[in-house]
Amino acid sequence: MLTVGIIINPDKPKAHDVAHQLLRLLEEKNVKVYVEPEVAQRFDRIEIRLSREQFPQYVKLVFVIGGDGTLLGIARRFAPYDIPILGINVGYLGFLSEAEPEDLSVAVDRLIRGDYYIEKRLMLEAELIRKGKVIQQGIALNDVGIAKGSFSRMIGCAIYMDHMFVGEYSGDGVIISTPTGSTAYSLSCGGPIVSPDIQTILLTPICPHTLTSRPMVLPAESVLEVKVSAHHTEMGVTIDGQLGYDLKSGDIVRIRRSHHRTLLVKWRERSFFEVVRKKLQGEGVSER
Repeated sequence: MLTVGIIINPDKPKAHDVAHQLLRLLEEKNVKVYVEPEVAQRFDRIEIRLSREQFPQYVKLVFVIGGDGTLLGIARRFAPYDIPILGINVGYLGFLSEAEPEDLSVAVDRLIRGDYYIEKRLMLEAELIRKGKVIQQGIALNDVGIAKGSFSRMIGCAIYMDHMFVGEYSGDGVIISTPTGSTAYSLSCGGPIVSPDIQTILLTPICPHTLTSRPMVLPAESVLEVKVSAHHTEMGVTIDGQLGYDLKSGDIVRIRRSHHRTLLVKWRERSFFEVVRKKLQGEGVSER
């Protein structure tokens, strides 16, 4: 019997209703379903409750009902367990999701008959190094951002790749992103859109104070080190825009390809470029 989990973002107004409908559809197909305790209590279904920490022991696939931010958080948490994720979008763009609430019945049917494939997305590993010691670390599906925190004050970012000096950027900071993250913060800063099946790391300056600074596409197996400098203390590093740590002048942020991957459930006929057109060029996108 197929066993799946459902995780929702309770702050999304439609999330509980969508989860209830999805639960019903799955159980009609004899799929074993687990939900988090708060959701189980709301549905008066205590027998199917399971803590998020227990999901990797029992479920083979996770439905994530929320927006891109919700899916990013789940991707980081479950990356060590190679659990496929099927996103149901109740957010705004839903770039990482594969289904909309009105498609639940079709999505469940396709899942049951195996009419999908698993897309393996590259992730990044980041370490914050201060005075030679690693003081923070984490993994990212989208990007690692290094940026100033105050208006009209620049920071310097000296970039090294595999111990070779690449260059120094002065401005608001830099973004190191995966192909998945190429359509997120990096894109808004002028970075290229990269198909997710290409294994590479992107380096995108944020508002560089020079006309010659340009985004770079770098080998996926390279190790990047960013040494930050500034005359102020308002600097930080963020992981997927969700986790953040303060930086001090002289700190080094080391980024490399993670040995973890995010596994996304995808439909074969829905190409990456179709998603780009619809989500980023406004075809069929409406406010939610």
